[in-house]
Amino acid sequence: MSERADLVIRGGTIVDGSGAEPFAGDVAIRDGRVAEIGKVAASGANEIDASGKIVTPGFVDVHTHYDAQATWSSHITPSSWNGVTTALIGNCGVGFAPCKPWQRDMLVKLMEGVEDIPEVVLTAGIPWNWETFPQFLDALDSRGYDMDIATQVPHAALRVYVMGERGAAREPATAEDRAAMARLAAEGIRAGALGFSTSRTIAHKTLAGEHIPTLHAAEAELAEIGRAVGATGTGWLQVISDFDDPDEEFALLRRVAAASGRPMTVSLLQRESRPWLWRKVLDHIEAANAGGARIVGQVMSRPIGVMLGLEISQHPFIGRPSYAAVAALPFEQKVAAFRDPAFRARILAEETADPVLRHRLNTWERIFPLNDPPDYEPPPEASVAAIAAARGMDAAALCYDMLLENGGKTILYRPIVNYADHTLDAVQTMMQHPHTIMGLGDGGAHVSIICDASSPTTTITHWTRDRTRGGKLPLEWIVKRLSADGAAALGLADRGRIAPGLRADINVIDHARLTAHAPEVRYDLPTGARRLVQRTEGYEATIVAGVPVQLHGEPTGALPGRLVRGAAA
Repeated sequence: MSERADLVIRGGTIVDGSGAEPFAGDVAIRDGRVAEIGKVAASGANEIDASGKIVTPGFVDVHTHYDAQATWSSHITPSSWNGVTTALIGNCGVGFAPCKPWQRDMLVKLMEGVEDIPEVVLTAGIPWNWETFPQFLDALDSRGYDMDIATQVPHAALRVYVMGERGAAREPATAEDRAAMARLAAEGIRAGALGFSTSRTIAHKTLAGEHIPTLHAAEAELAEIGRAVGATGTGWLQVISDFDDPDEEFALLRRVAAASGRPMTVSLLQRESRPWLWRKVLDHIEAANAGGARIVGQVMSRPIGVMLGLEISQHPFIGRPSYAAVAALPFEQKVAAFRDPAFRARILAEETADPVLRHRLNTWERIFPLNDPPDYEPPPEASVAAIAAARGMDAAALCYDMLLENGGKTILYRPIVNYADHTLDAVQTMMQHPHTIMGLGDGGAHVSIICDASSPTTTITHWTRDRTRGGKLPLEWIVKRLSADGAAALGLADRGRIAPGLRADINVIDHARLTAHAPEVRYDLPTGARRLVQRTEGYEATIVAGVPVQLHGEPTGALPGRLVRGAAA
């Protein structure tokens, strides 16, 4: 090729997303697409020296909750700090369209409870310049971003839009209700959504304790919506379920998938209370695919756990009676109260009354210090209980003192999901299964409890470089999982690999230096509200549609990302 390129990435080790062995070469980009790979003779208007670096496709994150953030911000952080160049929103059945003006409060309260995004942030930040789902897409389409975003039609919003208070109260849908929801779901797919999402988990509820409108939605409702989605010829069905009765629940979902004729993805997790359940669900997934269905489990590459600290939503002492007197204090005053020896003695003498909260927050052998960088596969001897025993201390007292370190900003880690065995061996089995994909990072949600948008980074560092408590995985396989496999699952054939003619979404990464640092609190949401973020280093460049959006860990200011509309549009 003699024609000058817009951008040439020179001298890197190309991990092209296909799963093939890495190879040395250059990448030339023109008009937002990969133009040439190999030894590129032509110069570029701009060039990036990738010597000693790996060059990968941009990552495709199939499970985020940036539904609100994408309406007020062009920077989809922290995912864009982690090499993600395409993010799917509208997961778990929650979102903000379609929505009639008088229903906004219901959807805001639901998102506040289900995804831990404060009501005041949503109320202040969302412009509400839409009512229908196609209008919502048009509103997103009018903005530029530092990555591409894609959408799904959320079941809870459909139910509230069609049924109003009856939908929110989880009343059975009538035939007319079902027909309206099915029509609107198909309308959303035809306007550009990449799928339909629903939640069937008891954990999803408002702060007032009201369950998500879609919990226990009847098979007839799901099947009618599924058939309408299937009639569009595109899109998938995304489901999160507790699988309390795995045989009955999976049989229902398999029938819904069959009725739709479309692929389905279900969350696949190791629950602490039933650590064997994931294997049964995975067996069902395998049998369904053998029978002609297209069902994949969505897997997280590390534990999903709550962050515990005085500056954020939860810590080990929030359920103790004495805490109520200081719970509403500003952070600095709360820290001062915790430093009072009398308050310390009083709260340590108490117990957490709620047994669920006590198990989550006071199981000292499952709470760990979170170092920088964090260890997401900590051994039992690193727990608060083990450290306390080694020091001859009471575990609760040690935990209390740890929270006051670093000016009261210390964050501890309580793995809740995927860590029942104190190892990630189960996760490795799930990750390596042919009928699973990577996901569940929940970027944009759980903003003061969980911080898993960094999972693409730690998937690379932990599984290809740093793991000591089990086997590692090949870099080329991990990159394929993070890029091509997610793109293929969403039907996005123009990205996920580095190949001539494909979209030039690319990362240049210093693999040896790649790090996701410890979570920290920032007050950068609308109204100055807090959120947990993790900064990264080692991303030398992140390129979206041929345009660098991050260089050396800093934003360039370019916003080439746009709404991705699906094939039906």
